Amino acid sequence: MDKLLFGDNQFFGINHMSEEKARAQAMRFQKTDAIMDVLDTAYDAGIRTFMCTTHDRIAEIVTRVKADPARYGDFTFYPCMPYAHKYANAVTDHGMVGALRNFMPEDGFLATALAGGKALATREVDGIAKVLIDMEMKMFAGARAPVVFMQNVFADLLLGMGFTRAFRIFHDHVVEKYGAQPAYITMNMPMLLDALEKEGIERPIICSNINKLGFRMSGGFDAYLDALKSGRVRAVAMSVYASGAIPADEAIHWISELPGVESIVFGASSAGNIHSTKALVDKYMGVCA
Repeated sequence: MDKLLFGDNQFFGINHMSEEKARAQAMRFQKTDAIMDVLDTAYDAGIRTFMCTTHDRIAEIVTRVKADPARYGDFTFYPCMPYAHKYANAVTDHGMVGALRNFMPEDGFLATALAGGKALATREVDGIAKVLIDMEMKMFAGARAPVVFMQNVFADLLLGMGFTRAFRIFHDHVVEKYGAQPAYITMNMPMLLDALEKEGIERPIICSNINKLGFRMSGGFDAYLDALKSGRVRAVAMSVYASGAIPADEAIHWISELPGVESIVFGASSAGNIHSTKALVDKYMGVCA
């Protein structure tokens, strides 16, 4: 993985410290051109990986990137699934069957439909899970997507329910069908790490909040440090600035000295913030592209 990944929260009105700022960002990025302008700035700065949800509008981004291979030859997506609101809205608009048809991959539609029908009829969880993954991956067909994340809202729900076998299903399907590395986002990295290891998943890629203040680090600050020092996890750090509570230089310097942190994911909407974050990561973690 690259040392620096670019996230998409800012494009869809997500800001953990300011609802006002979140609304302003949502308004600013109503048009795809506005999103592409920021992505172009990041790409030209040497940030090649876009870690993104499977929001409907990401499909437009994928289409533009694929349409211009000369410009975006190294552009890489890290899909994060599922995007729950998308399914809720689709069922409301099209009904359950219509929603399934809308999201099904065109390639192998009949086989996928049959697998889904059997799963729904017999409550075969494996089949349902695989169909859902395929539906989410549909928009990335033909794009570079070497790492695929399970979103925290889903990963933590499964973790809380104790249904850890779902992690194994996700892991195996992502590896076998897409030749990609499975990864997970969580609000409790130590707990998820233990659950993944019980399913035989060794040294998983886990994205979680990691910062000097312990901001939103459920499970305990010391437990995170112990997990990182153990070498059992390949960590992607998010919220490294603790939503602006830690000065940027101090935050990146502290992260750079932690063992086990392979990447940082951040979101930004201005060229200044993009370039300054890239410069700090290059300074403390080595040139990231």
